Amino acid sequence: MRILQIGKFYPVQGGVEKVMYDLTVGLSERGVHCDMLCTTSDKDSRGDIVLNAHATIFRVPFLVKVAATMIAPAMITRLRKIQSGYDIIHIHHPDPMACLALFLSGYKGTVVLHWHSDILKQGQLLKFYKPLQSWLIGRAQVIVGTTPIYIRESPFLKRAQQKTAVIPIGIPEQARNSGVATRLKEKFVGKKIIFALGRLVKYKGFEYLIKAARLLGEEYVVLIGGKGELQKELEALIEAEGTGGRVRLVGCVSDEELPGYFEACDLFCLSSIWKTEAFAIAQVEAMSFGKPVVATRIPASGVSWVNADGVSGLNVEPEDSVALADAIRRILTDKVLYEKFSDGARQRYETMFTQPAMVDRCLELYGKLN
Repeated sequence: MRILQIGKFYPVQGGVEKVMYDLTVGLSERGVHCDMLCTTSDKDSRGDIVLNAHATIFRVPFLVKVAATMIAPAMITRLRKIQSGYDIIHIHHPDPMACLALFLSGYKGTVVLHWHSDILKQGQLLKFYKPLQSWLIGRAQVIVGTTPIYIRESPFLKRAQQKTAVIPIGIPEQARNSGVATRLKEKFVGKKIIFALGRLVKYKGFEYLIKAARLLGEEYVVLIGGKGELQKELEALIEAEGTGGRVRLVGCVSDEELPGYFEACDLFCLSSIWKTEAFAIAQVEAMSFGKPVVATRIPASGVSWVNADGVSGLNVEPEDSVALADAIRRILTDKVLYEKFSDGARQRYETMFTQPAMVDRCLELYGKLN
């Protein structure tokens, strides 16, 4: 088989691109020819990248970014030139540019549509893109969702349920960074460390986690990793809530340092409040370190499916600071419950969310289609 993954950009910046890249690497390491077509993530990143004997990343330049979409006519040109060389094109949604390129490519083979999330925020974009999106849903032989809940509840997929499949996102085993972990534990000695991670934007619900910290004792500290448009607003909220000693906005955490934060923390908290949070890979990263998770039951989202309530942690209603604080306190004050969730988190990662498992499921799907 020869597979082509099509999606947003490289270097990786978000969850969709990470899945596409991890599939490309994982499949090619199994001897399956799998290339990747995307735009550059910045105008200084140019040229193709050969990953190994079975995989190349084709990067094309973009003209401008509009509504979170890279406008890249070069993607259309490149795909038209190479499309005949592939048995399966695996396209990652949402990415209107990739969809347009496929529409204009003349490709006649098998299409797998990987539905990571609905388009929710860009209303004007969806207004113009919806006919093309409907074409893509009809064109695909199979539509892959990352959780059964999200794909079942998506209003755009109601008439395509008969051709859906579920492949949970899997991540590679992460290298430990005990140096960073030791530094954090020494800095917050005697504290129970709660870690949260994500862009500082509205749908992450960090305001509710900050308010929850006020309800926790002095023995707790909340570390929030990430940058974003709400930084000043959240800093003001921390001051207003009087939680400066209990909540730290630690800024952007590098890929090298991130494992140290997961290793050092006692619990991971995902306080997201909107369906924009479709899966939350950070939950899986925490589980891989055997850390219990407190997450939210966002309607029609897969977040609460990833964190199995009573198995790997607890799920609470979104926008509820009291419920977040109660769940955190319940786990971190009950040693038996903590060990249960810690073991459950690691086991759930090992059985559901590893990169090899994701690649296995993808290969099985390709085999049925081919």
